[in-house]
Order: sequence, then C-alpha cells, then structure tokens
Amino acid sequence: MAVIRSLLALLCLLTAVPGVAAEPLKALIVDGQNNHKVWPETTKMMKSYLEETGRFTVDIATAAPQGTDPNFHPQFSKYDVVISNFGHGAAAWPEATQKAFEDYVAGGGGFVCVHAADNSFPEWQAYNEMIGLGGWGGRSEKSGPYVYLNDKGEIVRDTSPGKGGNHGAQWEFPVVVRDREHPITKGMPVEWMHAKDELYDQLRGPSQNMQILATAESAVTHRHEPMIFTVSYGKGRVFHTPMGHAEYSMECVGFITTLQRGTEWAATGKVTIPIPKDFPTADSVSSRPHAP
Repeated sequence: MAVIRSLLALLCLLTAVPGVAAEPLKALIVDGQNNHKVWPETTKMMKSYLEETGRFTVDIATAAPQGTDPNFHPQFSKYDVVISNFGHGAAAWPEATQKAFEDYVAGGGGFVCVHAADNSFPEWQAYNEMIGLGGWGGRSEKSGPYVYLNDKGEIVRDTSPGKGGNHGAQWEFPVVVRDREHPITKGMPVEWMHAKDELYDQLRGPSQNMQILATAESAVTHRHEPMIFTVSYGKGRVFHTPMGHAEYSMECVGFITTLQRGTEWAATGKVTIPIPKDFPTADSVSSRPHAP
C-alpha cells in the first residue's frame, strides 16, 4: 500500500502542471541525541513518510551520541527544510553550527520541530524564538509565557511563575483544529482522534510571530494546549508539533499527514499534499503499521 500511495502522489505531482515535473524538495533530518531511545526508528519513520509523498528527497545528519560534536556541521543551505529529532538533554551544537542554522532559517529556510525537539537547547535564545514554545531543561516563566487557549478559544499568555513543560499519562486524545483556512490544516476535520501519545502541557517560550492551528485538551491542566502551530523567524517558516512521542504515536495517520503537510509548508509556504481518505475522525483513531 505504501508503494501505491507513493506512486499516486508522484503521479499527482507530475500531472499538476502539464509537461512539467515538480522538482523534489530537499529535506534534512538532524538527530543523534534524544532522551527518547526510539529516536533512530522515528527518524527512519519520518524519512519514509516524507519520501512516500514523492515531494521530498531526505538526508540525515547524526551528531555524536554525547557532548558537543565538533564535527557536526550540516550544510543547511543545501536544503529547503530541516527537521529536528533531537530531544531533552541534547548537548549544544558548535557555535559555528548554531550561527549557520540561525542564518539559514532567518534567510528563508524551513524548519520543523517535532515532539522532544522542543525540549532541546534551553539556553539558545534564537532556537527558542524559532520554536516559539518549549519545555524542560530548566525552562520557566523566565523563558516566556505559558500559552494556551481558554474555554472561549482565546489565546492566554500566562506570565505567572511556573515550570515549562509537563505531560500526563499517554492516551488517545482529540485534536481540535482552530484555523481551518491555513494550508496545513485546511480540509482536516474540525476534530480528530490522535493515537496514543504524550500530550505536552505548560509549554513556555518567546511565542512571538506564532499562529496556533490546532489544540488538544490536557487531562492535567484541563486547558487546550497548542498541538499544531507555526512561527515566523526572519524570512523563515517554522512548523512545530509536540506530538510524536513513540513509533505508535507516529503511526497515526493524523500525525503522518500533519508532518507531511507541515514540512511542505515550511519549505514552500504552500501545501499540495492531500488529506488521505483514511485520515482519523472525531470518533476513531486511524493508524498505519510501519514496517521496521
């Protein structure tokens, strides 16, 4: 089925403009240090999800497993979009690599922050501005406000003292689309069930130039926490989802579709990848078992 989906997606791209084949977008996944031990598998999953659309070619750059890797210098400028699968406790990148990444995104490069990547690099101010919100690593009210939606659907920026980052037990939870016109979420059901995952709450950060596209109600805070959002950083586009804890979380068709469309948007500002027929509904989760 994955092969058939890939061929159909490629056919759509080739026939979108008569006689013109769409140039594949170049994506880079960066990883190597993540408190989630499943990260080598989830990197493979994200690579395959992007490639099966026919829209992307995907490379991987992996840092040394511990400490700052002096040889970690990906050539960001070669890519249309960079996806981070780093996590909590990741050592800082070399200063030259940090500067190159800041210049890349500010200059118009796309960036995708997935799950624990928003735990990374609490001391790196530019990174925190890129991701908008983050958690753990000592983040607190000093990192920025706690952002959530109240019962009226209004954005609250809570600057009171408190930690940044928390989650309860993993569970299947409904995702509520708040912006139905954004290219990433356009066409999605207003509400859909996400597979078993950690629902991050109490994320804090600069949250500047941030647009919340979808939320989920935390069983801990009983507030709607951002689950799909974007951030503008200079000329660059950032797509951020706190979903995607484990392989079973990433097998959710809602996650797969969101990753594919969010990555395409970060790279181009547009979305051509369709909502699949097996997308989850308000009543049921939809998952695709991923072969190792």
